[in-house]
Amino acid sequence: MKKIFLFALSLASLSAFSQEVMTKELLWKLGRVSPIGVTKDGKNLIFKVSHANMAEDKFDSKTYQIPVTGGNPVEIKEYKHLLSDKNISPDGKTILSHEAVKINKVLGKDIYPTMEKSDAYVYDGLDYRHWDTWNDGTHNHVFFANTDNKDSKVDIMGNEPYDAPQKPFGGDEDYIWTPDGKGIVYVSKKKFGTEYATSTNTDLYLYDLASKQTTNLTEENKGYDTHPTYSPEGHLTWLQMKRDGYEADKNDIIVDYHGIKMNLTAGWDGTVDSYRWSKDGKKIYFIAAVGGTVQLFEVNFPGRTRIAITVRQITDGNFDVNSIVDVTGDTAIVTRTDFNHASEVYAYNMSKKTWNQITKVNNDVYSKLALSKSEKRIVKTVDGKDMVTWVVYPPNFDPNKKYPTLLYAQGGPQSALSQFYSFRWNFQLMAAEGYIVVAPNRRGMPGHGVEWNEAISKDWAGKPMQDYLAAIDDVAKEKYVDKERLGAVGASYGGYSVFYLAGIHENRFKSFISHCGVFDLVSMYGTTEEVFFPNFDTGGAYWEKDNKDAQNAIKNFNPINNVDKWNTPILVIQGGKDYRVPIGQGQEAFQAAQLRGIKSRFLYLPDENHWVVRPQNAQVWQGEFFRWLKETL
Repeated sequence: MKKIFLFALSLASLSAFSQEVMTKELLWKLGRVSPIGVTKDGKNLIFKVSHANMAEDKFDSKTYQIPVTGGNPVEIKEYKHLLSDKNISPDGKTILSHEAVKINKVLGKDIYPTMEKSDAYVYDGLDYRHWDTWNDGTHNHVFFANTDNKDSKVDIMGNEPYDAPQKPFGGDEDYIWTPDGKGIVYVSKKKFGTEYATSTNTDLYLYDLASKQTTNLTEENKGYDTHPTYSPEGHLTWLQMKRDGYEADKNDIIVDYHGIKMNLTAGWDGTVDSYRWSKDGKKIYFIAAVGGTVQLFEVNFPGRTRIAITVRQITDGNFDVNSIVDVTGDTAIVTRTDFNHASEVYAYNMSKKTWNQITKVNNDVYSKLALSKSEKRIVKTVDGKDMVTWVVYPPNFDPNKKYPTLLYAQGGPQSALSQFYSFRWNFQLMAAEGYIVVAPNRRGMPGHGVEWNEAISKDWAGKPMQDYLAAIDDVAKEKYVDKERLGAVGASYGGYSVFYLAGIHENRFKSFISHCGVFDLVSMYGTTEEVFFPNFDTGGAYWEKDNKDAQNAIKNFNPINNVDKWNTPILVIQGGKDYRVPIGQGQEAFQAAQLRGIKSRFLYLPDENHWVVRPQNAQVWQGEFFRWLKETL
């Protein structure tokens, strides 16, 4: 009997080891699922699936309909008539839209009309470029028009040099009808030029159609006011951060209840990503980071009652709930990911605590793969705190072997390191290439309380760097970690982390990869577009000699100061249209490494911004990432 059992076990092991693993080519063949909405009758989900067209270097998309209970998807061409359209007024007679409007004279030919072939730009203030686009004098404005005559559209913002939706990522979620259809609420940061670049003070504005007057509804709040909606009972609701200039402040749910602005999450030690009202108006569901994942929560709305406000976590597990599509009764329709699976749409029964996967776009692919295992490890920091650290193991992991190991440094710096599924920083692919991945929730990440989240501000290279080293040192104690083959990789603040670790790592690491990382805090301050960010996070301007925070950052937290200690091969990656961390940061780092005689490589992506979005560029990125590691690790 024992022999039969061992034989069966060996067959099972052989089967597991014969499975395929993720490759960079396969990763970019996966379908990318985007839910559009649930139909008016609540019976069907409308969703889009995009696939990379590698030959043409673009994405092709198709739209499908599927029952919310699951079933076979059916491709559809037209779907807007099946969904509720929030851009249509309650009486159905008027529709909202937005478009760019030329407001300012910026181009050379604007100022000198006879110089039509000029490609000059003239600026009198900052905000001359944002994310990956130079300001050409146009601003997003909100319009309304008769549904039967869209040429009758009216610009509710006139000649204002402000944006609604917000740039660079805002859409029609930035404007809504009032429940009576007599007004339009929209989000805008009504600041211009240098003042715009140094502030996060967006507000909610109410435009009255009858009087054509606009009122600031959140003037008293100096931070972000975003994501306006109305409750089923007609109470304006939005997300709010308190401090101007702090783009990662605690994000709370605010409800205007008959003129009283109620903060429903003030007493909860976390920050809200997005939210949705229950259909009965008694609860708000929201998603937020917690413990190295992103989960679904609920908060009750007390109204006039004296019932205590209570936040409750609804889901739990080693996965992320990324968005809320719909909530009906006890069922929440959400998107979900984990380190091994790209986003799909699920139905979660909140009473039974059961999951039903609705879309299964990539199931066949994953069923053929040997998947990596991830575990949540608690690492003690140098000051005795518990730090969640994800450890991802190669498929078919054998604890008797030794594996090269990568320390992953998250960007943001205040973004959650959770069970995300990236098509660039993909842990499943890294593990499939034979690497253990160590991903610490170092200081500065949401999901571990507001204090932990804020601890990175003005301490970029203090405790967070010690957190990184504590994590890699802890995991490196395991016999299956090859201590002679440790690498560190990351982007944005993660790229900064790599540059900084290169000067202080005391020979722990054999290879580094930095993508769009901050290399010099001084030149970064002089070229980045959202100046409010370094003002808050690293303390302010380098010329402010009496500013202790700014001077401390320049002296003690600047990677450029430790280049004389660099001694390890480094791959530097940089996007040419990255105006958040401009190209000079990568150029300076690569040039320093080259002139110091350190093995180094520069991957330049002239048409990419802070990310890599074109399919062929992404394949080159992955190719160079792993080619570098094979050469140096």
